[in-house]
Order: sequence, then structure tokens, then C-alpha cells
Amino acid sequence: MIELIEQNAALQGFIDKWLAVQPQQRVALVFVDGRRYPGHVALAALEQELLGAAYGIREPQVAAAKLNWWAEELAGAPASGGRHPLTQVLFDDERAHAIASNLWLAPVLAAMAQLEQGTAADFAAQIEAAMPLHGALAALETAWWYGAEASPVRASRVAVLNHLLYALLRLEQDAERDRLPLPMARLARHGLSRVQLRSHGAARQQAVKAQLDDLLASWAESATLAGPLSVFRALESRHANKLAQRAARAGDALAVLQAGQSRTGLATSLQAWQAARAWRRYVA
Repeated sequence: MIELIEQNAALQGFIDKWLAVQPQQRVALVFVDGRRYPGHVALAALEQELLGAAYGIREPQVAAAKLNWWAEELAGAPASGGRHPLTQVLFDDERAHAIASNLWLAPVLAAMAQLEQGTAADFAAQIEAAMPLHGALAALETAWWYGAEASPVRASRVAVLNHLLYALLRLEQDAERDRLPLPMARLARHGLSRVQLRSHGAARQQAVKAQLDDLLASWAESATLAGPLSVFRALESRHANKLAQRAARAGDALAVLQAGQSRTGLATSLQAWQAARAWRRYVA
């Protein structure tokens, strides 16, 4: 178990929820000490709370109620210090008060705005639709880790790509949702119905492979964009990129995505160390 702050056990459940989705971040926490940088870890857990409300709750009204609570919490936290354990950790740090209030509220407002979005028309539309929420989270994270002057452009792009890959590996579970992980043009081109999304077949494999090709091309382009990545964002992106590469070469790409989500090893440790070194050099 990762101990963020020894005297605040209430935080552990939120950290564990984040690590359940991104188990590779346990390796990153070797290089980002939660006792020295509690806000860095708390912000990652807060992001997971907001994403869980935006995507994990199937009833839009329930999701909207939870997000509205977060909007009130983050709006009042600069003055009150917050009620939620994560908010309390964040606003106990001077970094939180140096960040403009609109950056704190932007992710929640974007999450509420996209609750009832349908399936995007094509890959470019998927990027555009996901950018308000994931771009806002990346902007907040970049300001926290690197200050207000740092560009969030690269972090925003990779945050969107990480999300689209994670959505893709949930293709079978989300086959009946209004917002599908594959865009409409891709479904039409391969003649895929919702029923066909639930089981392996040639058409699904071709569609998933085409989606992975677009994701990998966009990842390659993101390397040319401006701005630093947090250690957690960098590790998430590298892990997702490598997973997408393995899946694109496989006979059942979706099975590889689902099986590979929790894989970690020596390469993960090296990637986390490299990301931490880049962070320390940037802030030195």
C-alpha cells in the first residue's frame, strides 16, 4: 500500500482507486515521494475522481450531481481549505493558491458539458470532443507541476490519446453506450454493428487496428509539441503507446489491449526514472 500522508488514512482509498486504473504508477511513486510531494499524488487521484464521474457513471443525472458537488468544492476550497480529503491536501499547498480559479473549475465544467455526447463522426472529431475535458486536466496538472508559464499543449494531446486508448480497450463493455470508442465513420467502413463489437472477428480487428494506427500517428506527432509532461502523465503515455504498438501487431488487438493494461517490468522502472529526471531538470 502506498502511504501518501501517514496522518491522513482517509486519502488511501482515493489513491488506491487511481492505482487500480493505472497500476504502473506504483513504480512512478518510487521517484515522486508522496510524503514530500503529497499534492502531486493528490492531484492525480483527483483527476481519477473526475474521470470516474464523467465516464464511469452511466446515469447522466447522477454523474452531473457528483460533478456539481466537485464544482462547488473546488470553487470554495481557496477560501475554506476544502472538505474532501484530496482537496484539503491540495489547498494546504501554496501551489494551489497560485493557480487561477478558472483552471480548477475548467475540468469539472468540461466534464459536465460532455456527459451526453454521442459517438464522434471520425477520429479528428474524437480528438476535438475529448480535448475540453482532458485538455483542462492537463492544463491544471502542468500548472501544478511546472508553473503557470509552462505550455500544456503536449500534455493536452497525450492526455486525450491516453483516454482514447483506454476507451478502446473497454470496447466490449461499452458496446451499448451512446458514446462508442470507435467513431461512426470507422464503424460504417467496416460494417460493424454493436453486437459485432462484443466478439472477435475480422471486421472488428480491422477497425481496432485502424484506430490504433491513428492513435500511434498522433502520438508520434505529439512528441513535436511544446510543453513538459508530469512524471505520471509521461509514464502513462509511454505505457499506453507501447501497449498500442503491441496490440497493432497482434491477431486480436483488443485482447492484447485488455491483457496488457496492468503489465509492468524493468522497462517501466526505466521510463519512470527518465520521466522523473526530466521533471527535476525542468524545475531546477
